[in-house]
Amino acid sequence: MSAADSTFKRFVEVGRVVLLKSGPYEGHIAIICEIIDHNRAIIDGPTTGVPRQSFPFRHLTLTPLQLTKLPRAAGSGTVKKQIEAEGIIEKWTKSSWAQKRAAIAKRRSLTDFERFTVMLAKKVRTDHVRKAVKAAGKA
Repeated sequence: MSAADSTFKRFVEVGRVVLLKSGPYEGHIAIICEIIDHNRAIIDGPTTGVPRQSFPFRHLTLTPLQLTKLPRAAGSGTVKKQIEAEGIIEKWTKSSWAQKRAAIAKRRSLTDFERFTVMLAKKVRTDHVRKAVKAAGKA
């Protein structure tokens, strides 16, 4: 069975966009520039603030995004040009995955009073929905 026949689509390959799961750059995205061995790769994120470094696969999450024409062992300048040419950062920020992460981060940063106002707004919304369903049932 070849890679084309497989249902699995996210492979560890040069040009794959990855999300960092741990370390000081947790939550940032980077690009795989070179594969070192079965456990590590060299990643680089020149536009996301992630320096070029060796990183273990167990601390990376593969995303569906990929740079199409990135040569092996490309330097930071080449990677940056490719990222800007293909609009990878914009594609990532528009993805539902990134939007969910941003919403969770925003929710975690709310103050006690902001959580209270959200609770009240949810109660009002639930009341409106309940009244609309009751009115629709009578009609």
